[in-house]
Amino acid sequence: MDTGDTAWVLTSAALVLLMTPGLAFFYGGMVRAKSVLNMMMMSFGAIAVVATLWVLYGYSVAFGNDVGFGLVGNPAEYAGLSSLISEDAASGTTPATAFVAFQAMFAILTVALISGAVADRVRFGPWLLFAGLWATLVYFPVAHWVFAFDEDGVVGGWIANDLAALDFAGGTAVHINSGAAALALAIVIGKRRGWPRESNKPHNLPFVMLGAGLLFFGWFGFNAGSALAADSTAAVAFINTLAATATAMLGWLLVERIRDGKPTTLGGASGVVAGLVGITPAANAVTPMGALLLGLIAGAICSLAVSIKYKAGYDDSLDVVAIHLIGGLTGTLLIGLIGSALSPAGVDGLLYGGGVDQLWRQAIGAGAVLAYSFVVTTLIAGVIKVTVGFRPDPEDETRGIDEAEHAESAYEFSSRDGASSPLHRSGASMTGTTTKERAEL
Repeated sequence: MDTGDTAWVLTSAALVLLMTPGLAFFYGGMVRAKSVLNMMMMSFGAIAVVATLWVLYGYSVAFGNDVGFGLVGNPAEYAGLSSLISEDAASGTTPATAFVAFQAMFAILTVALISGAVADRVRFGPWLLFAGLWATLVYFPVAHWVFAFDEDGVVGGWIANDLAALDFAGGTAVHINSGAAALALAIVIGKRRGWPRESNKPHNLPFVMLGAGLLFFGWFGFNAGSALAADSTAAVAFINTLAATATAMLGWLLVERIRDGKPTTLGGASGVVAGLVGITPAANAVTPMGALLLGLIAGAICSLAVSIKYKAGYDDSLDVVAIHLIGGLTGTLLIGLIGSALSPAGVDGLLYGGGVDQLWRQAIGAGAVLAYSFVVTTLIAGVIKVTVGFRPDPEDETRGIDEAEHAESAYEFSSRDGASSPLHRSGASMTGTTTKERAEL
């Protein structure tokens, strides 16, 4: 055991957990005021459901000894986690429970990411049901494929060991996985009422910027923490995360400036997330210069990808597909092009003389996760749709899903006694005021 490594992994786990409330602000600011609470509760609900399942059997499915063909771990091996709380249970240089905690946050965030694709139109109960089924049938097995390495007599997943595709912190398991699921869920549930004719502008851009800042902060735990040690690999991942995110924001804003004439705060925040997504699989596989290039490409491509939903006709409310699916694919495939043997991963991509060997491995890993997630998500969503149903009544959906689902409003502009302004509450009267004065009040 190493106390420094243990402290870093536990700190990183806390940073990754912070990303889910950060995501709640990021998504919550982008929806209309009448559905912000429901949007934020979908992220917090994911914490409750996935954390419970992770303790019961999720960790065991993801990291238990493989039960066949590198597809799934033994769900009973670590069920309940009791066998891992002994002081002798270790994962590398840290207690096994530190690794359990760190990976739990990945599972939570991945489920929460999907919610942005179906904003404004999903009831809370069916969402929690979907979250539990999707984590069980999609995330836990895919995490086994990608993150479970053969070690200490435990056999892991096929992508990590047999295919040897590189995914340092979740480009496939987290972002391609959630992005493909978001696409499938958006198609099954259908479009928002009035989309794309009606305006669906963000109701609170400061929330969006706050959320992006929290995601940026937490992402250093997400990527650098994936080194699972306080060492040089963590430091490289840290600086690469910073570098890629910086140029991704610039790339997104440049596309906006050329295409729309103005760089926007929403674009800046989205560019930050696109860069974080893109560098996630490659944080230990490229040099800092490679990270700058990767971020620039990811930011520009994700910005351009936002228009795909209008041409294809699916309503991905908050552009989960454009940022997480496209961004995850970009970062995963670029490892095969600009990966450098100078980096901790030690693999040269095509442009560094490594040929196409790593590129085809990356493509197969990405394609397999995309296809599996899309197909299984379609089946899960279809079953829920025809049984309990996802959407609220049309009237409730139009009036606002916050009131219908949670009996609350994010912004209360009147007091309980019916007063509607500060003047009423102070006993003053609006009588005699001009129209302009009333508008100002």
